[in-house]
Amino acid sequence: MSDLLAHYPLVMEMVVRWGDMDAFQHVNNTMYFRYFESARIAYFQRLDVSDFTSNQGIGPILAATSCRFRFPVTFPDTLLVGARAIQLGDDRFLMEHRIVSQRHNRLAAEGDALVVMLDYRTGKKVSMPHVVRARILEIEEAAGNEVEGMIVS
Repeated sequence: MSDLLAHYPLVMEMVVRWGDMDAFQHVNNTMYFRYFESARIAYFQRLDVSDFTSNQGIGPILAATSCRFRFPVTFPDTLLVGARAIQLGDDRFLMEHRIVSQRHNRLAAEGDALVVMLDYRTGKKVSMPHVVRARILEIEEAAGNEVEGMIVS
């Protein structure tokens, strides 16, 4: 695994498809958000949130996301896409994403995602369940990461 993803507890490999590129012959900007999403969902699966959501009706929902493009990716390439939680709040957590081109061994993009806990039955934000918070801390600590507190706004 690339040193650029050393502290990411979730890293997945994604093959760039020809159809991921646009008319300018590089991966379209929207695809980076898809790559982030795939890693984020895999992270959620590690949290076992689908079981919690189906039983309690409470789960994560994306509130905001951003991406900084560092290097244009083209076909053919294989990407390493990382996800980690870097801040925890009462009802949310901030994730950081990174995409590394294996072909060029270079950082292609990085971004973040603000994830809010939602009661899907009422459509309102709720406090993060203790089991979800504990699981995030467990995953991040196993990767050697410290998770910061977050100001709730």
